[in-house]
Amino acid sequence: MSVISSASGASCWRGLDYYKKNKIINLKKINDYEYTSTVIGTNNYNVYLDVSHPRKSTCTCPLANGKRIICKHIVATFFTAFPKEAKNFEEEQERLQEEYEDYQEKLYNKTRKYISSMTKKELIDELSYVLDYAPDWVYNDFVRRNDIE
Repeated sequence: MSVISSASGASCWRGLDYYKKNKIINLKKINDYEYTSTVIGTNNYNVYLDVSHPRKSTCTCPLANGKRIICKHIVATFFTAFPKEAKNFEEEQERLQEEYEDYQEKLYNKTRKYISSMTKKELIDELSYVLDYAPDWVYNDFVRRNDIE
């Protein structure tokens, strides 16, 4: 298990931001797998990073102190110690976003094509179903936009 896969998405993104803003000071390499640092946040937080066993990493911030949580300060320290990992993380997230957007566009186009092939009765039945089972705000918005009252 890696530091990144052990952290939440929010911790990864915020850690990347801290890394880019150079908020990590006093990075010290203990050996190939262990590092310490101070991270400038609301306060200065002391980080111990264990790359081989990420859950053994520690931080003195309120979120992670005394817990086995990988916080943004630990992630920022990791990215500072391994800048290529920061670049890889960012590139992977961009690739996933592009993949998701392509999927959404294809799904939208397929949906439009399917709707175009439906009969008027099928469209009325489907719209009625959607309005019956959608959240109230969808129905209310439909009524308001079409001046039905």
